[in-house]
Amino acid sequence: MLQTEQGQIQIHTENIFPIIKKAVYSGHEVFLRELVSNGVDAISKRRMAAMAGDCSEGPEGRISIRIDREAKTLTISDNGIGMSADEVKRYINQVAFSSAEEFLERYKSESDAIIGHFGLGFYSSFMVAARVELVSLSARDGSEAVRWSCDGSPNFSLEPAERSEAGTDVILHLMEEEIEYIEPARIRTLITTYCDFLPVEVQLEGETINKREAPWRKSPRELSDNDYIELYRYLYPFQGDPLLWVHLNTDYPYTLQGILFFPQLSGRADWEKGEIKLYCNQVFVSDSIKEVVPRFLLPLRGVLDSPDIPLNVSRSALQTDRRVRSIGGFVAKKVADRLRDLLREDPRRYGEIWEALAPFIKIGALEDDKFAEQVSELVLFGTTAAAMQDQPGEGQILDPIPGPAGKAFTTLARYRSRLGSDNDKRILYCTDEAGQAGALALWKGQGAEVLLADSFIDTQFIPWLESRHQDLKFQRVDSELDDSLQEKESEIADADGQDGGEKLRQLFARALANDKITLQVQSLKGEQAPAALILLPEQMRRINDFGALMEQRLPGLPDHHVLLINRRHPLVAGLLRLSSGAILTSDGVESPSEQLASELSRHLYDLARLAVGGLEPNQLAGFQQRSSDLIGRLLDKLG
Repeated sequence: MLQTEQGQIQIHTENIFPIIKKAVYSGHEVFLRELVSNGVDAISKRRMAAMAGDCSEGPEGRISIRIDREAKTLTISDNGIGMSADEVKRYINQVAFSSAEEFLERYKSESDAIIGHFGLGFYSSFMVAARVELVSLSARDGSEAVRWSCDGSPNFSLEPAERSEAGTDVILHLMEEEIEYIEPARIRTLITTYCDFLPVEVQLEGETINKREAPWRKSPRELSDNDYIELYRYLYPFQGDPLLWVHLNTDYPYTLQGILFFPQLSGRADWEKGEIKLYCNQVFVSDSIKEVVPRFLLPLRGVLDSPDIPLNVSRSALQTDRRVRSIGGFVAKKVADRLRDLLREDPRRYGEIWEALAPFIKIGALEDDKFAEQVSELVLFGTTAAAMQDQPGEGQILDPIPGPAGKAFTTLARYRSRLGSDNDKRILYCTDEAGQAGALALWKGQGAEVLLADSFIDTQFIPWLESRHQDLKFQRVDSELDDSLQEKESEIADADGQDGGEKLRQLFARALANDKITLQVQSLKGEQAPAALILLPEQMRRINDFGALMEQRLPGLPDHHVLLINRRHPLVAGLLRLSSGAILTSDGVESPSEQLASELSRHLYDLARLAVGGLEPNQLAGFQQRSSDLIGRLLDKLG
């Protein structure tokens, strides 16, 4: 028969409780997670001990939470294995000694997981309680109920108690400043947050709160598409449906289960924190897992559940080690495998969602060489080639792949396979269909296929690709024009030895008076070729883009650029005739025709700048005024 006993808890420092309250746990609310987890452990222990014949099996496991507003108490009860007086002395009084470790060693042949590994979980109750009582009855035959009580000092009392059913009650006498925890809504929220997917029923005043089933613990064969979508909607309400998901399941060299979702990102993604939820044996731990998941996958959503991810003693922070890095590599590989399967099995779907997938893949390739190898064949580019409308023949791959809104996509390898032998080393690309429309029309007019690399990250991704494919030359459509886009024309020089091209160069040189602009006169093929076109030599443009990136602004028109004048355009031809008929007066003053030709030359240059976004907002008003004046003068001349 147990006699009433007084004593001191065996601790190595008299300041253990202040440490628990202020240093071990970052938030007081986690006390409920710890106490409910301990109850689930106790239920698991009873099941395992019953299988070994050491105690009765008992009813189905259940956690019950009761609120007494008048007494200002919160009680968390379980019907698990309970404790005898000796076990209370050993497992409660000896702080930081974990009963779970000893229990697992004894029943290590059983498969049930034990959540607690630290021994401090029970003492988190002192963050919110001025006094804690524990009433427990062991499930082993012949046991007697005991009551343990402590006010947060090293002093405790242990005495006989009354309890009819095996299990444990933890009774918290709440501090005044923690009175929020007698509000049912607050407790309900905490259960949903931390204990929603525990396999044991958690009741609040008789009502079951938690879902109990964790879909990620099931085999993918047991889940339908709707099951995955419903989980996503539950975890992330009002955020639409996921684009696709990746089911993770491995038990070697570590245990890891989970489901990751590619979301429909509507704004800027969080590449530093993320929204993936970390669980340990179905207990929520954290939604900040940047130590586990590679940075380029942080904007994914979903769940990772592993008992092998090393946490600190309060389960509130991760400890980075080789195992964590290995888990990150495993997750990245499984993501790449899932994307590869989708591209192979449903290329149309892959094309439809490519623009949402692209940031993950491209940033991942830039940051992780191993991931770059895994996704090397999964990177798509927009293409000016028409998308396939019919299914490919047997043994063929769908290419170009149709995307949303009439877009088409292809891979770098497929693009190269369609190039002629003369151009198989040159990769033509466009980063802005509107801003580079003139140059793009020139290439398309000659039947050239152009890749569309129009996302912001392509400013870095294209040079990175070129560094990996040093045999290739990546050329933006508005950089250099080759002979295939030019007409070969011969002109007869006048009495001064000047042909039309030289006269145009001189006219534009006088009109612009800017030695930073390189002037070229060529005859461009095609009816759609513009009168004037600004070209940016590839290396010069990249230097400008990189400088803009470092200053985190959009690149503008570099001071040094090329103005290409299309000799074949009717407007340029008319400008040449107008200029040829103009004569400077004896005192060097321009004649009206010469002045008009000069103004038209400046206007053509402004139009070329406007086409590539080279006119700053504060320059647009002046451009509009000059245009109006010029049109008025032309109308007067016609009259």
